[in-house]
Amino acid sequence: MKTDEDWKKILDPEEYRICREKGTEPPFSGIYWDHKGEGIYRCKCCDTPLFASDGKYDSGCGWPSFDRAFDEQAIEYREDRSHGMIRTEILCRNCGCHLGHVFDDGPAETTGRRFCVNSASIRFEDQE
Repeated sequence: MKTDEDWKKILDPEEYRICREKGTEPPFSGIYWDHKGEGIYRCKCCDTPLFASDGKYDSGCGWPSFDRAFDEQAIEYREDRSHGMIRTEILCRNCGCHLGHVFDDGPAETTGRRFCVNSASIRFEDQE
């Protein structure tokens, strides 16, 4: 496991704020919110595969949205009662990177879930 000082050397200040301090990027600002490439989205901090492009969809929320995880075992779920709301936070199970939140308002024809992810928490690997 890396220390906070280690993470600060690896991540830029915005990535650190989001990934390690549970921050959120503004909607429609991240590099992947409307990204359409085919491939795998990996954890920014440890490179674990988290989401695949075939599960990505346009939810209109301004953040990358996925209807399922690449590997359900790669995601950790925690109750989040911050900001006067009750939500389910999603983290990389391998390194604890804050990814975003999961909601039950995703596409009904698939899983019904919407994994709402910060672009700063992931890295895209092209599979084309």
